Amino acid sequence: MNQLSKEAVNWLEVSADEAGQRIDNFLTRWLKGVPKSHLYRILRSGEVRVNKGRIGPDYRVMGGDRIRVPPIRVAKKTPLTSPHPSQLVDFDILFEDASILVINKPSGLAVHGGSGISLGAIEQLRLSRPQAKFLELVHRLDRDTSGILMFAKKRSALVALHEQLRLGQVKKIYLTLVQGRWTDAKRSVKLSLQKHLLANGERRVSVDEQGQPSHTIFRLKQSWLEHIPPMALLEAELKTGRTHQIRVHLSHLGYPIIGDDKYGDFELNKKWQKKKCKRMFLHASHAQVVHPESGEKLTFDAPLPKELTLMLQILSSPHVPTI
Repeated sequence: MNQLSKEAVNWLEVSADEAGQRIDNFLTRWLKGVPKSHLYRILRSGEVRVNKGRIGPDYRVMGGDRIRVPPIRVAKKTPLTSPHPSQLVDFDILFEDASILVINKPSGLAVHGGSGISLGAIEQLRLSRPQAKFLELVHRLDRDTSGILMFAKKRSALVALHEQLRLGQVKKIYLTLVQGRWTDAKRSVKLSLQKHLLANGERRVSVDEQGQPSHTIFRLKQSWLEHIPPMALLEAELKTGRTHQIRVHLSHLGYPIIGDDKYGDFELNKKWQKKKCKRMFLHASHAQVVHPESGEKLTFDAPLPKELTLMLQILSSPHVPTI
C-alpha cells in the first residue's frame, strides 16, 4: 500500500476477493493516511475512473475492474512492532473459524489505534496472529463499551457480513443501566442523529431532524424505583447502527447511562466512581448473524463483566438505598 506513487497516476486492479466493496471503502484501504474528505473530493471530481469511466462513491467494485487513482500524497504505512507481552490483551474468544472471529472486548480498549492510542483490538489481534493474511473489523464498539466484537478473516466474509448489517439482518442487543424512573416494558425509539465536532476536535452526536434516521427498541429488565435516584436495567436492540446511538437516545429521553462521560449525569458518575465503579454501563451482550459461507444462523453471548455485575449487586443491596 505504501508503494503507490505520489507523483504519477496509479492503476489498481480489483481481485475477486475484493469484489463487492464500495469504491470509497476500497480506496480507503489502499490510500492509508488520506482523509476521507479528500477521497470524496477526487471521486466527485471524476479524477478516479473505473474501466475509464466516471463513477460515484456508492459504486461497488467488481473483480477485474481497473481503477485509475490520480497523483495523491499517501502516508507511509508504519509497520506494527511487537510490544511487551504485558501490553497485549488476552482476549476472551467467543467463536472462531476460517471465516470469522468473535471476541468479548473489554471496556477501555479502542477497536483500532489512532488519536494517541497505539494498539487497538485489531492491531493487537494482528500482532498475535502474524500468519493471518486478512483480518478486518466487521463493525465497531465505543472504547468504553464492552462485549461482542466481530472480525472477518476473509474479504468475502467481510463483504457478506457488511451486507447483512446494511439490510438490518444482524441482531445486536446491549445491556445498559440508566438513571430515571423507567416503567415501560418495551419502548421503540426513532430519532434522527447528526454527528458534529466540538471546538477541541472531539466527536459528538445530537438529535437533529437533518441527521440520519436511527431506531432502537428498549426492553425493561429490572428497575429500582425506590432507589435515590431511581434506576433501571434495560436491554437495547439496535435496528440501525449509528455512532453513539444508544447513548444519545437515552440521554435525549432523560435516562442517561451510568458512567457515560459524554452524555451522562456527571455528578452521579462521580458518586459511582467513589464506589470503585469507574466505567460506562453499556455492554454488547448478544448477537445473531448468518454465517457468510455455511448459511448457518450463529448466536453469540458475552457474559456481563465483573465490574458491571458489581454495580447491580450494589443496587440490589437493601443497605444501599442511595448512591
